[in-house]
Amino acid sequence: MENEKRKQTPVFYNTMTKRNEVFVPRQAGVVKLFTCGPSVYQQQHLGNYRTYLFEDVLHKYLEYLGYRVERAINFTDIEDKAIKRLKKEGLTLEETTGPNKAEFIKTSKELGIFLPDEIPQATGSVEAAVEIIEDLLKKGIAYWHEGNVYFDPLKYPRFGEVFGLDMTQWPEKRVRFSRDTYNGKRWNLGDFILWHGTSSEDPVSWDTRIGKGRPAWNVQDPSMILRTLGPEIDIHTGGIDNVYRHHDYNRAILESYSGKELAHYWLHGEHLIVEGEKMSKSKGNTMYPKDAYAHGCSPQQVRFMLMCTYYRHQLNVSEERIDECCRHFSTIRQTLDAIQSGSRREHNPEVPAREHKTYKPGNQHSVEKLIDEVPLLFSTKMSDDLDTPGAIESIEHLADEFYTAQQNGVVNADQRKRFIEQLQSVDRVLGFLFS
Repeated sequence: MENEKRKQTPVFYNTMTKRNEVFVPRQAGVVKLFTCGPSVYQQQHLGNYRTYLFEDVLHKYLEYLGYRVERAINFTDIEDKAIKRLKKEGLTLEETTGPNKAEFIKTSKELGIFLPDEIPQATGSVEAAVEIIEDLLKKGIAYWHEGNVYFDPLKYPRFGEVFGLDMTQWPEKRVRFSRDTYNGKRWNLGDFILWHGTSSEDPVSWDTRIGKGRPAWNVQDPSMILRTLGPEIDIHTGGIDNVYRHHDYNRAILESYSGKELAHYWLHGEHLIVEGEKMSKSKGNTMYPKDAYAHGCSPQQVRFMLMCTYYRHQLNVSEERIDECCRHFSTIRQTLDAIQSGSRREHNPEVPAREHKTYKPGNQHSVEKLIDEVPLLFSTKMSDDLDTPGAIESIEHLADEFYTAQQNGVVNADQRKRFIEQLQSVDRVLGFLFS
């Protein structure tokens, strides 16, 4: 079985090269994976969890193939938005971010999203950030200006490659961007901030070797990657919005510091939209996992819904979509329950007829074939850039065929046991086939 799994070499779409690539880690059998974690100045919405889920599936599928995965996910708990909120509400930094960290851990557990034992935090990586900044200052890649430190992208020859930025459009006049983040799909064509110099009145700052201040968002991920995984990793992931500025900044900073390639593979998940529109507070359409729970979905059904659309395609969530996914989920689970118990599944009148598929009666030979096909068809789809919709469809078809064979009396107890074991194996990745 393990040899069969490893024959399926995964292919991933690499944002940086803009094509599908066969995945080859630096070290045979080991994958270093960095997954962009939450900015915890606010709660994470359903679209954020879709990204964390795609990263979870990537991690678990690599383990399914036999790789040892060394993974880091981080908390961004120092940034302009958090500081703006704590000033407005009269809170400490921990009072601002602590409840959101706890909520993220709780919801991730509900959705079956694996989290490493240690989640590095920006507040715990200030020394590492200072070390990077000191080095970049010595190299002349970074410089001081009015108490802050800025990075000059023109000093890094491969800047903008993750996005595919046209550097011929770079302005001749020096422009500096001093905020941690900027809204929208825009590029800041100029120097970006690494260190916010602060005064004694600032509520969030550290006394360091380079003075009093705090690391900017742009240098926080590099410092946490360096501290947890080292300067060289295999895969860097995140949401599609990180392709604008953030991940090119991460790469430029860490590669300028180390002189080594940070990562060759860059994977990004698309947005989740609601009723055809981008989520926003102003529109009042921001959706959280708890909203799906209130609609009657279990966490497993939410996980299923988020996986039923290819991670690189937008997922449009509507009440109709939620209801449809819940019915589809119930159909799959009814079939699996009937296989496990050896009973007949009940017809659900709420499930469209197209979801009740009919197959030809099986025989002993075809039953053995169905058992063998579970890992092969699953891996074929998943190794094609994490095609979770295709993998789910393959498993559903196999389960329906096996159920039909069982109802025709050509499945023995050993075959049923082995078929279920195969499904349980792939469910270590999917996470919704069984309770």
